[in-house]
Amino acid sequence: MRSGDVDILLVPGFGNSGPDHWQSRWERNLRTARRVEQASWESPDEAVWSSAIRAAVTGAARPVVLVGHSLGVAAIAHAASRLPEGQVAGAFLVGPADTDAIAGWPLPDGLPSWPASVLTFAPMPMQRLPFPARVIASSNNVFCSIERAEAITTAWGGELSVIANAGHINAESGHGPWPDGLMTFGVFLKSLG
Repeated sequence: MRSGDVDILLVPGFGNSGPDHWQSRWERNLRTARRVEQASWESPDEAVWSSAIRAAVTGAARPVVLVGHSLGVAAIAHAASRLPEGQVAGAFLVGPADTDAIAGWPLPDGLPSWPASVLTFAPMPMQRLPFPARVIASSNNVFCSIERAEAITTAWGGELSVIANAGHINAESGHGPWPDGLMTFGVFLKSLG
């Protein structure tokens, strides 16, 4: 598959992806990419986020490839079993946030604690995903240890790629344009047929 053959649904994490984030850049530069909008980016609720993903997948005109980052990865995993069968061709899941380790996450700027609604994403789903998945993890992601990324990917039946010292794989860690990510995404699309 090529990017023009699929609807690319971008699923950001907590706070949304800012204009310099690779997801926002992909949305601007890939013709078939669009963001799954959430009711609240700062008070995420698993049921609400999963419902928005399901609505976006159901409304897609072509096969869907989900592209998640951070808490968006957990949202995709939660929504997976409720998505229309056969509509999702695959998922590209970057910098997962391990929702079983929320207590150890660094706090967002200016917030004294994570919103209680974040807890609705725990526990982290550990069932096999009903579509192919490529997980891109970092050896020093403060939101998910590499050991957990390996365990989660195995449980999901996905393939794991590890980037050394890439942080949370976002604009703050130097992954705004992220050309290597775009090439990896292209290879993933080709593997889908």
